[in-house]
Amino acid sequence: MKTILHKASSRGHSNHGWMDSYHTFSFAGYYDHDRVHFGALRVLNDDIVAGGRGFGAHPHDNMEIISIPLEGSLEHKDSMGNTHVIQKNDIQIMSAGTGIQHSEYNKNLKTAVNFLQIWVLPKLRNIKPRYDQITINAETLQNNFRLIVSPVGKDSVWINQDAYFSLGKLETGKEFSYELYKKENGIYLFVIDGDISINDNDLNRRDGLGIMETDKINFTAKSDAEVLLMEVPLSI
Repeated sequence: MKTILHKASSRGHSNHGWMDSYHTFSFAGYYDHDRVHFGALRVLNDDIVAGGRGFGAHPHDNMEIISIPLEGSLEHKDSMGNTHVIQKNDIQIMSAGTGIQHSEYNKNLKTAVNFLQIWVLPKLRNIKPRYDQITINAETLQNNFRLIVSPVGKDSVWINQDAYFSLGKLETGKEFSYELYKKENGIYLFVIDGDISINDNDLNRRDGLGIMETDKINFTAKSDAEVLLMEVPLSI
């Protein structure tokens, strides 16, 4: 097993006033040649957007874009005619494919919205653009990893890549294991909140750990924790 540790304090940071953003991987004005991507995982941004503010219509192509709200409400509009408001326990994905325009705004005028913006490089290029979202039952996350993104879809949002995202809320002292769907993939583990221990690594809030050359991981919740597991192809 090989690992790459990214502490929360080592992330790139940009504050535009209306948006405060932390970048696990190189993004916009932040560049680190050692942190461009983890396999097919290209962007992991932790964004806080002020009330009533957001991103105007802008283009994307050939990228899988996942949004996971942590607090507040985010309104999405796109050139396919979709208009949706997502909030905590919603998972949204947009397969940009041949090209799409979309906007994202904080639906609430008074309180900030905090969400994870995640980009994954696609398996097939130039597919027809596609939008999908699901709402998950928070109870299914308790001491369990619930599949939220997969190439199969069904009870998860569909992604144009051999990638599998799972989300879980863990109680202090509990031990957990995760077995990869594809042995050749890697796992990027992101601690949304709380503290966990895996091998010789203690991970805290917003820390990330890339894991390679294993088909299973085991870890322990050192406090109540919320964890996102992103299993992605390493060869791109």
